[in-house]
Parts: sequence; C-alpha cells; structure tokens
Amino acid sequence: MDHTELTAEQVLKRDIPWEAYMTTKLITGTCLQLLRRYDNRSESYRAQLLDDDGPAYVRVFVSILRDIVKEDTVEYVLALIDEMLTANPKRARLFHDKSLANEDTYEPFLRLLWKSNWFIQEKSCKILSMIVSARPKVQDGFVVNGDTSYSKNKFTTIGDVLKGLVDWLCGQLRKPSHPTRGVPTAVNSLATLLREPLVRSSFVQADGVKLLVPLISPASTQQSIQLLYEACLCIWLLSYYEPAIEYLATTRALPRLAEVVKSSTKEKVVRVAVLTLRNLLSKGTLGAQMVGFGLPQIVQSLKAQAWSDEDLLEALDQLEEGLKDNIKKLSSFDKYKQEVLLGHLDWSPMHKDPVFWRENITHFEENDFQILRVLITILDTSVDPRTLSVACYDLSQFIQYHPAGRGIVNDLRAKDKVMKLMNHENAEVTKSALLCVQRLFLGTKYASFLQS
Repeated sequence: MDHTELTAEQVLKRDIPWEAYMTTKLITGTCLQLLRRYDNRSESYRAQLLDDDGPAYVRVFVSILRDIVKEDTVEYVLALIDEMLTANPKRARLFHDKSLANEDTYEPFLRLLWKSNWFIQEKSCKILSMIVSARPKVQDGFVVNGDTSYSKNKFTTIGDVLKGLVDWLCGQLRKPSHPTRGVPTAVNSLATLLREPLVRSSFVQADGVKLLVPLISPASTQQSIQLLYEACLCIWLLSYYEPAIEYLATTRALPRLAEVVKSSTKEKVVRVAVLTLRNLLSKGTLGAQMVGFGLPQIVQSLKAQAWSDEDLLEALDQLEEGLKDNIKKLSSFDKYKQEVLLGHLDWSPMHKDPVFWRENITHFEENDFQILRVLITILDTSVDPRTLSVACYDLSQFIQYHPAGRGIVNDLRAKDKVMKLMNHENAEVTKSALLCVQRLFLGTKYASFLQS
C-alpha cells in the first residue's frame, strides 16, 4: 500500500480485530471494554467518554502503540488520537494526567517517527508536538511526565523527546520523507516547538537555522503562503535567542525578510516578518545591514498602506525610528561598505568626494582589504552598467589616494578585469575603466591630466 497518500478517513474505515488481540493477550479485557465503548461511535459520544474518563483512553492508546506492531492497527490508533486532539487540542493535557505517572507516554510516538511509513511519521510528529507543548509548566522548568525519579523503570525524558524531535524535523528539512508534505509538516511543528528554550538550543546546534532561511521567499499559492508564514514565525521565535541571532547575521535572512515584506499582500505574513526585523534591529551590526539594503524606503512604503493590525502598525513605527537612529550612527565609510557589500553601486556624493577618500583610505585595509576584494569581484559578477562604472571609478580612487594603491590593486589581479571593461558597450563603464587602467599604468598625476 502507498502510505504517502493514505488519509485518516481511509484508515478510520478499517475494522480492527480487537477481540483477537485480547485472545493473544496483546490487550487486556479492560482495554477491550473501553475500545468497544469508544470505537465507531459519534464524535459527541466520544467527547463525553473523554470528558468522563480521558486518561484511561490515553492509557489504552499508548499501550496499543507500545505492544502492537501491525501497521494497519498502529495507523488506526494514531488516526484516533489525531482526531481526538484535532477536535479539542486541550486534550493533549490528558497525556500528563497524574494517573499516568507510571506510563511512558512519549516513547511510542518518538519511536514511530523513524518508521518508513509517511502516515505514521506525520501523525506521530503532530501528536508528539502537541503533547510536548501541553505538558504542565512549573516556575524553574517543567514537570516531566515519566520522570525517572518517580519510577524504577527507564522512562523517556523530555530531553530525549526534544532532541529526537529536532533531529527528525531537521532530517525532513534536509531530505523530506514526503515530496510535498515533509517540509510543511516539519515547519508547522517547529512553529510550535521553537517557543521552548530547549528546542531553540537543540535546533541551532543541529545547524537547523540554515535549513529555514531558503524557505523565506515571496509566495503565491495558499499552501506556499502558509509555509512562508510558518517559516517566518520560526525565525521570529529564534530572534529571541542570542546564538540563533549570531547565525542569522551570517545568512541571507535579513534581505529575504525585507523582500517578503516588500512583496507580500497577506497581512499575517507581513506582520511576523516586520516583528522579526524589529527584534533584530538592535543586534550587533544588523541595523546597519538593514539600512544598507534599503529597508527604510520599504518601511515608508508599508506605512502608506492600509493595515488593520495594531501590532503591525506599532512595529512599523518602531522599525522606522530604529532605522533613523542607525542612519545617524553610520559613518560615511559604514554607508560605503554597506553599499559595496550589497553589490549595487550608484553615484552617491562620497564616490567623488576627495575628503571621503583621504579620511577613509586606511579603512580599505581592514579584514585583508575585504572591501577592495569585493569591488574587484563586482567587476566579474555584476551586469549593471552603473555598478560597473562606479566600481572601476572607486578602484581608480583607491590607486590615487593609497600610497601603495597601484601595487595592491595589481597584486589582487584586477588589471585584466578592468581592461576587459574598456570594451564595454556602455560609454560610462568604458570611461571609468579607462581612467582606472591609466592610473594603473601611468600613475595618478598623468592619468588625472589625461582626464582633465
């Protein structure tokens, strides 16, 4: 049977031989009695049974998943539990009832995650995520169902569960078990579980952040919009966790979030992306990066639109004010550096300002001439004539103002790249490339004389 397309409706139509299981002592007489009362009944009748004796039914379901391996039956019980929790998510608390203190209610679901059966994996993930999230909290941590201190048996601890879940979820993001549902299922669970500090820590350690970032891109279909929303929600939850922020700073998460808020029409998507950007604004150099890729202009555009969500409106105001503060703090070289790192150059005043070059020329030596190397890379990679023209001009400025400029630019093998641009179809590019080549070959004074 193809388990990848199996539905709960199909599974719940099965007739499970409970009497045969009792005959073979795989279930007890009490289990059989409870199952007969519950199985194939209306939702309202089942709801009353769960209200009256919920923990007893949880014990029955968990014991079947623990003791019976036949897939048809395992699928059936998982579908029953999923149906029960979907109808009323608060029923997840039943798994933490005091009467189940000697039951390991986590272990069956954790083990079933690794079955080579998508239906079983998906339902186990959903159910386990709900059970974990519903466990009772105490002041300095959590009350752990099945804690080893209450029993001589070895129980699955909450640490085991969270680590196992995170491993499975990261595995789905890397190589999904189901071609269309694997990733959405993983992200949906993460959007709930990342509220847990323990999960944030495990997820970052498992290198999970980089698996989420590619999912942050403009979406069009209803399914992809929901996936985008939940991926942004995950990043928002991670924006409260310092090690995750440090990792996000090294990825394309910020420009991707900016692109999402710029192009999305779904208010809930824009809201969570803006809230995330607001959280990250004050962290390290992230505010400067946001200024660099044009977020102030995007925020201005967003503020001109009619939004109904008050949290979104407030976050946009805070983001606008924070970006203004960052603009004030940025030195002229910070602004220049942001422009170069983004790879889009324009004729802003600093490029032709002698004062800028005299005051900042030594900054070009930082990080082993990082900015200079990026400028040279732009000559190879950009297709924008304005960017190419400004990059050539800036290299000629570096040669002019740095005492060892010609030698450094030659050592970085920029000469051939600039000479190639002398034949560019755009006259502006040709002119800047010619000036740069002249300064490379003839020195700054003679080149300036030829330009005048």
